[in-house]
Amino acid sequence: MDFKDYYKLLGLEKGATAEEIKKAYRKLAIKYHPDKNPGNKAAEEKFKEINEANDVLSDPEKKKKYDELGSDWQRYQQQGGSNQGFDWSQYQNQSGQRYRQGSASEQFGNEGQFGDEGQFSDFFESLFGGNFGGGFRGSRAKAGSSKGQDFQADLELSLEEAYGGTTRQLDTGSEKLEIKIKPGVREGQVLRLKEKGGKPRGTGKRGDVFITVHIPVHPLFDRTEDDLHCSVPVELYTCLLGGKALVRTLKGTIRIDIPKGSENGKSIRLKGMGMPRFGKEKEFGDLYGKIKVVLPKDLNPKEIELFTELQKIKNQKS
Repeated sequence: MDFKDYYKLLGLEKGATAEEIKKAYRKLAIKYHPDKNPGNKAAEEKFKEINEANDVLSDPEKKKKYDELGSDWQRYQQQGGSNQGFDWSQYQNQSGQRYRQGSASEQFGNEGQFGDEGQFSDFFESLFGGNFGGGFRGSRAKAGSSKGQDFQADLELSLEEAYGGTTRQLDTGSEKLEIKIKPGVREGQVLRLKEKGGKPRGTGKRGDVFITVHIPVHPLFDRTEDDLHCSVPVELYTCLLGGKALVRTLKGTIRIDIPKGSENGKSIRLKGMGMPRFGKEKEFGDLYGKIKVVLPKDLNPKEIELFTELQKIKNQKS
């Protein structure tokens, strides 16, 4: 098993700040996103690798553990991969430890199908938790407790699925669980299935299932809590004279008014066109569209003549 340099995967040096990690991940995720590389297996693998790197480096607890491993792993490799003198067990995920914590929201449903099993490398699983029954990890109950074992899993959703809500079927190895994800779920949010985990040895309660949601970077939208941000391409003539422009939203493409004299970079707020507020019906965030002026191309002689004349008039005024 080879050591994975997560910093190198994101094009960073060790010691990079949280903001640098976020910026590097966002740039690469957009570049290698499956929507931009349909059928490209190499891009798909790269996308998985950078998501794994971000999963570790953006989590303070996991990042600390990974950074502590670095120098020891080099010594391990220098010894030819020998375990002698290398206490690998102190880094491997131990039963009874949860590597991710978070607030929990209970969700249930009746249909769906689950995918993306085995999305992390062997190195990641060894360091942060091995697979348990098709993507689940186990966490033993406290000593003296009759409660069954808690299960943990990671679930990847697209932004579109997070917007509209979706269903999934999770397989723990001994039982299939069907859940419903409400609209508006966020990156890193932990969903709890109460008493759907391991069965107790005696007469106690079953354990719980904790599902951590992951939402990859979207090629068109940036999300800030329940608000969305995007670019709105607008032709130069429309910015100068006013008119209409098309904006893609998660509800569909709409036509909006562009005020006369709109400048490049101007932000336009579309109220209620953002993400649904989790657990709140008919409540939405906003969509902020930043105008991106599109300059005309392949000008014909008449257009060049008119622009030249406009330039002369502008120079005379100044």
